[in-house]
Amino acid sequence: MASLQEIASQVRRDIVRMVHGANSGHPGGSLGCADFLTALYFKEMEHNPAFNMDGINEDLFFLSNGHISPVFYSVLARSGYFDVKELATFRKINSRLQGHPATHEHLPGIRVASGSLGQGMSVAIGAALSKKMNKDTHLVFSLHGDGELNEGQNWEAIMFASSHKVDNLIATVDWNGQQIDGPTDKVLNMGNLADKFRAFDWEVMEMNGNDMDEVVATLDKAKAATGKGKPIAIMMHTIMGKGIDFMENDHGWHGIAPNDEQLAKALEQLPETLGDY
Repeated sequence: MASLQEIASQVRRDIVRMVHGANSGHPGGSLGCADFLTALYFKEMEHNPAFNMDGINEDLFFLSNGHISPVFYSVLARSGYFDVKELATFRKINSRLQGHPATHEHLPGIRVASGSLGQGMSVAIGAALSKKMNKDTHLVFSLHGDGELNEGQNWEAIMFASSHKVDNLIATVDWNGQQIDGPTDKVLNMGNLADKFRAFDWEVMEMNGNDMDEVVATLDKAKAATGKGKPIAIMMHTIMGKGIDFMENDHGWHGIAPNDEQLAKALEQLPETLGDY
């Protein structure tokens, strides 16, 4: 059986091949979050690839920063939600794999459209409260971008979650310091995000999101901290473009596709472990 690190390497290959094939998409943040989503779907969450929309009696995940759909689609396919060959249709006409996840395509694993930034926290809180009402003890996980936290709706939701003790929610922030227009501290300086969440009365943890062992250990710790009256926030430090040397820490790769030569160079750095689609 492939290790989590091996799966993450294949996911990164999928990401750059998908974006190259469509000549469109968002490789930077997708590459940075590959370790986290691999750990989540292949180890940490209790989920069912047979997929039913209500998600009763399983853990749920909501991708708020929906532009990093390539990593989400790859992980869903590789964990059994749909055939990996469908990854080749990414952003193509009539594909179920739209640039941002969409529910009207009925793609297994997608429970909410997440093209507009800033809304995923509210959705995740609603799902977590629904589980409480249904006496479902499973958890809700969500992922958000640090630049996405520029949106004010997040902070209303963050305040609501602690006030209403939504303690079955684990929200992770991809704190890579980059967004489409440049470094986050230059676009709109958010200060210390960990301190902000603590000020809003969340239980806060930090981790290196590109160290698989640390990701697994922190997610285990976060799950153990649920049910104690506070929502959980993980501040995940990642490198945009992680795994490809010429993409790393460059906000220019937020939303552009590699050309043929760049793709070849990228794939040389990423071992093929599960077989390309």
